[in-house]
Amino acid sequence: MNAKPPTPGSQSSLRESNRARIIDAIKQFGGLTQVELAGATGLSAATVSNIVKELTALGVLNTTQSIRSGRRAQHVTLARTPGLVGAVQFGLRHMRVALADTSGSLLSDHRLPLGTDHRADAGLDRAALLIADMLETVDASSSELLGVGLALPAPVDMSTGLISSPGIMRGWDNVPVMDVMSQRINKPVAVANASNMGALGELKHGAAMGARHVLYIQSGLRIGAGLILNSQIFWGANGSAGEFGHMTVNPDGAICRCGNRGCLETEAGAAVLLDSLRGSHGVLTLKDMLRLAAEGDLGCIRVISDAGRKIGMAAANLCNVFNPERVILGGDLADAGEVLLGPVREAIERFSLPSVAESIRVEKGSLGADAELLGVAAFALERFVEDGSILMGSGSASALSPIPSPVPTHLEDQ
Repeated sequence: MNAKPPTPGSQSSLRESNRARIIDAIKQFGGLTQVELAGATGLSAATVSNIVKELTALGVLNTTQSIRSGRRAQHVTLARTPGLVGAVQFGLRHMRVALADTSGSLLSDHRLPLGTDHRADAGLDRAALLIADMLETVDASSSELLGVGLALPAPVDMSTGLISSPGIMRGWDNVPVMDVMSQRINKPVAVANASNMGALGELKHGAAMGARHVLYIQSGLRIGAGLILNSQIFWGANGSAGEFGHMTVNPDGAICRCGNRGCLETEAGAAVLLDSLRGSHGVLTLKDMLRLAAEGDLGCIRVISDAGRKIGMAAANLCNVFNPERVILGGDLADAGEVLLGPVREAIERFSLPSVAESIRVEKGSLGADAELLGVAAFALERFVEDGSILMGSGSASALSPIPSPVPTHLEDQ
């Protein structure tokens, strides 16, 4: 007879919730004493002590003796396998940095705000300093860091680490990101497009698991895509595949930041949707628009639905080209749920060939905002770890997602 799942409000449900609160707090801060865990979670010291003992016995947590304010204390971290990789995700206005062990488990995760049009040197400096701090909080030495993966919201030349389309990220043009970051941390670095990393995250951990051919669409302030062919990320000739937001959908439309006219991003990007609501709703944020749509605001529902139809029409063209079995919507705008997914689904059914449309499942990504971070952690593991061995030098990328020369050559002998 199968055991019944814990019911809401039951003791087992409460205990699972308390476990999750403790693990989430440790991930956020990298490592805490039991007293600090009690403060961070709001749980009693006795509850924290009991759960820490239980999870330590299960191999989920690791405890070591430390000194806090002159007193002995138990420092609690997530248990991990030897070796670590760094994962850095740059957004338009924020940065997330995480450490993962070689099993792919995230041990620590921090988010920092960034200024509009932030410069590469400032962002990379902050990322390098934060990685060093996070290593200390999880009781790891710098020698355990095998390498770092970076995700950027722009097309990236995989062999050089340069953003391949000027103007997409102001302040980052002509910056060899791979080399600059590796000099700051003295470790190998691999750089990729954020939408591809979102696709890789869903492939390894989320809604694309088990699928062979997938179109992952990232929709938010900007629009991008990742293509999964034969269970591998398709990078294109130099890593620029998936620039879905720069498909021309209106030849007479607005000038895009890429220099072309009428790109999908200028028609269905969240920034455009917010501008269209300014006259009727005033100044809104993306979160405001999503909240109002969920509450039934007809104007917000209309602009999101219209965007869904445009995204779906563009997706239908790609679906006719490579016949995916799943179309997965990620990014902030996907939080609108069926308000966005319904029109995307209807447009794909209408504008794809019937034989193509009938095999496609359209769904929301299961990882939410974590897709890119989990993807870039997996990307770093593929680049620098294989069967427990560090991969150094060009031509050493794993078979799952081959790309050209991801590791800086001047670090090959380190």
